[in-house]
Amino acid sequence: MPAWLESGTPGFDAGLAALLARHGGSTQQVDVVVRDIIADIRAHGDEALVRLTRQFDRFEASPGTLALTGHEIENATAGIPPATMRALELAAARIESFHGRQLPREDAYVDGIGATLGLRWTPIDAVGLYVPGGQAAYPSSVLMNAIPARIAGVRRLVMVSPTPGGFVNPLVLAAARLAGIHEVHRIGGAQAVAALAFGTPTIRPVDKIVGPGNAYVAEAKRQVFGHVGIDSIAGPSEVLIIADAANNPAWIAADLLAQAEHDEDAQSILITDSAAFAHSVAEAVDSLLQQLGRAAIAGRSWAAHGGIVVVRSLDEAPAIANRIAPEHLQLCTADPGALAAQIRHAGAIFLGATTPEAIGDYVGGPNHVLPTSGSARFSSGLSVLDFMKRTTILSTPAAALEAIGPAAALLADAEGLGAHALSVRMRLKP
Repeated sequence: MPAWLESGTPGFDAGLAALLARHGGSTQQVDVVVRDIIADIRAHGDEALVRLTRQFDRFEASPGTLALTGHEIENATAGIPPATMRALELAAARIESFHGRQLPREDAYVDGIGATLGLRWTPIDAVGLYVPGGQAAYPSSVLMNAIPARIAGVRRLVMVSPTPGGFVNPLVLAAARLAGIHEVHRIGGAQAVAALAFGTPTIRPVDKIVGPGNAYVAEAKRQVFGHVGIDSIAGPSEVLIIADAANNPAWIAADLLAQAEHDEDAQSILITDSAAFAHSVAEAVDSLLQQLGRAAIAGRSWAAHGGIVVVRSLDEAPAIANRIAPEHLQLCTADPGALAAQIRHAGAIFLGATTPEAIGDYVGGPNHVLPTSGSARFSSGLSVLDFMKRTTILSTPAAALEAIGPAAALLADAEGLGAHALSVRMRLKP
């Protein structure tokens, strides 16, 4: 059963801490396995990649068939229903519109001593996008990861996605085409991450790897970080909903289950100031579970990681929300804007009862790749800036160097770095 907590009662703080602590995701130790896979790819390249793909994906791959051709993509996407294709195109257009406004402004100015200072933004050259494969693939994630990269100006976008049993998800390929991805490889797992990071004879290496995956993919990203960039090490998905009693309990229950159905480690929490409403939501959850195709997953998630927090007043809710720092935060109250103003830590905020988080997953426009497991305290969702680098520019003509050079030399002396001081003093007037 989900945890039931009431503010102002003995043990509330400990109960909330326990609720959040049990949301730890998988405890499976995969680091040694992943390390061996990465070493195998680095040592044996395509031979290891093909062997591991045959082993894990039951797909008879060869170096010549790892990449999907344009003709294969066209054939795979030809049967997509027109209405579904239009929905995907709507999502792509809205994501592009929102992220297009994130392009940074370059800056340059001359300060009071005549020095020129500036910022220049340049895109990463090559980015690898990992996409889970098979029946559970998510075309929305393709759009959310690839479109910001293309807007940033990334020249080479490489998608890897496993094809278990040879199955290729048509919507994933359609999303790749919409997002501007022209290099698609049918590989997955830690071996795909290793191939992207270090390269093989048929797959050129990239500079950054983004996209969700299982525990092996997450661990592989962790291990290659430093050689290449990564977006983050994502934990299980989560939602926090703050709702008053004026809401429809079934709506809120559906929103809780929308997170719970992601996987068994997902977490859904409700904060409300009405115990009666909380009970109604809990009953609605039980009722709706009978209708879901992923009821087993959602039910286990709700029972193991779900929570209902009844507060004496919604004035207590912002402090609890900031403590949780949720990936997704829904504010279903009479004045959600006022409540949002008090939130410091959240990956994304959804205002009002008619703005379910599921809209943000698909067609809202903002990115759905968000910080999890409380990391919204110090990080943000994926954006165009994640695919760009900032370079500073400085020019100190002779007069400017005369103005600030002596101070630089003195500080170098104080740090015991004589060559630093000498490189400045040699340029100063005697």
